[in-house]
Amino acid sequence: MTTDQTTETATSFASLGVAPDLVAELAANGITTPFPIQEMTMADAIAGRDITGKAETGSGKTLAFGLPMIMRVEKAKPKRPQGLVLVPTRELAVQVTRALAPLLALRGLTAVSVYGGAPMESQTSALVAGASIAIATPGRLIDLLERRALDPRDIRIVTIDEADQMADMGFMPQVRAIMSQLPEKRQTFLFSATLDHQVQELIDRYMTDPIDHRVDSGSETVETMEHRFLKVHYMDKAKVVAELSRHNHRILAFTRTKAGADRLSKELKELGVASAPIHGDLPQRTREKSLSRFSDGDVNVLVATNVAARGLHIDGVDVVIHFDPPDDPKTYLHRSGRTARAGEQGLVVTLVEWDQVNEVLGIQRRADLNIPIVKMFSNDPRLAELATWQPPPEEAPFTAKSIKKRKRRGF
Repeated sequence: MTTDQTTETATSFASLGVAPDLVAELAANGITTPFPIQEMTMADAIAGRDITGKAETGSGKTLAFGLPMIMRVEKAKPKRPQGLVLVPTRELAVQVTRALAPLLALRGLTAVSVYGGAPMESQTSALVAGASIAIATPGRLIDLLERRALDPRDIRIVTIDEADQMADMGFMPQVRAIMSQLPEKRQTFLFSATLDHQVQELIDRYMTDPIDHRVDSGSETVETMEHRFLKVHYMDKAKVVAELSRHNHRILAFTRTKAGADRLSKELKELGVASAPIHGDLPQRTREKSLSRFSDGDVNVLVATNVAARGLHIDGVDVVIHFDPPDDPKTYLHRSGRTARAGEQGLVVTLVEWDQVNEVLGIQRRADLNIPIVKMFSNDPRLAELATWQPPPEEAPFTAKSIKKRKRRGF
C-alpha cells in the first residue's frame, strides 16, 4: 500500500497517538505541529505496522521513527537493546542519539551511539548498563555482534535510516548481515530520500507487508531553494567563498577531496573567515568539535567532503556552496539538501571554473535546472545579495524547445 501527501498537517502529535508525556516534552521545546512525513507515518508506526517513508532531507524523519520506537521499548537487560537504528555515518549516529535522548530520559531510558573511530569501551559499557536503543553504523555494530558485546535477541523494533546512502556507501552487505541476525518477529521501518533497486531489495527481503508513505515536492529541487552558478577563476574561488561568508551566517562548502577540504579551510582562515574542515581522515573528536562549533555559530564556514552531504543534519544552513562541482545530479541534490530544510529558504551556489562549464551544464540538464552560469569575481557587489539577485533569464543555457525535446526523450 502506498500513500502520498494530500492533506494538510494534523492538528497535533496527540491526535496521531503519541503518548502524552512525549507530547508535553515536544511542546516544551516548541515542537507542536508534525511535519508531513510524521503525520503520514506516525499512526501506522504506533499501531505496529512495518512502514517505509520517502521524504526529502530535513523533513522530520528522526521523530517519525523515534517517537514510535520510544513508545515501544522498555528498560533493557544488559547487552540486549530492544530498539535498533542503523545509520550510514558517525555524525548521524550522534545526532539521532542526541535527538532521542531527552525523550527517552522522560521514561528513565537511555540510548547509545555505536560507531567506529571512537573507543569501544564506552559503547559496550552503555550496553551493559541497559541502553534500550542502539543507534549504530553497520561496521561497528558487526564488531560488537561478533564480540558478543551486543545480543540482538530482544530487538523488537528496527529502523534503517538513510537507506539509499547506505547503498551509495557500499554498506548493503553489512546491513544484510545484521538484519539476518535479528528476530524474525519485529517491527521494521525504512526511511530514505530516494528508493532505488537496492533499497527495494531491503524492503522485499526484510519487511512484512509494509505501508509505503511518500512526501513528494513535485520536483527533486526544493522550491524554497535558490540556485546560482558562478563562473570563477580558480585563484579567486576561496575569496568568493570568503565574500559570501561576510553576508551569510552559516555556510556549508563541499569539496571533492579531503585534501581539498583542508586546503580551503586553511585559505579561508588566512582570509579572516572562521572555518573548519570535516571529513573521514579526521579523528572523531575533531569532527564532532567542528560540527558543534558550526552549529553554535563559532564557525562561519564548514568545509566538507561528500560524506557530509547526507550524513549531517544541521538546521539553519543559509548557503550550500559546491566549491568543487559534484560528479552527478544525485550528488548535487544530496549536497544541496543541507539548506532549505523543512520549508526554510536556502541558497545553493556552484563555483564553475572555465574548463568545468560543459560538465556543470550536463548536471543542470539532468537535474532539470536551466540557470545561467554568470561570470563573477570576489569583488562583485552582487555577491552581497546573491539570493535576491536574479540572473538574466535570456542567458539561460537551454531553450524551451530543447527542454521539451529532452523531456519527450525521457532525459
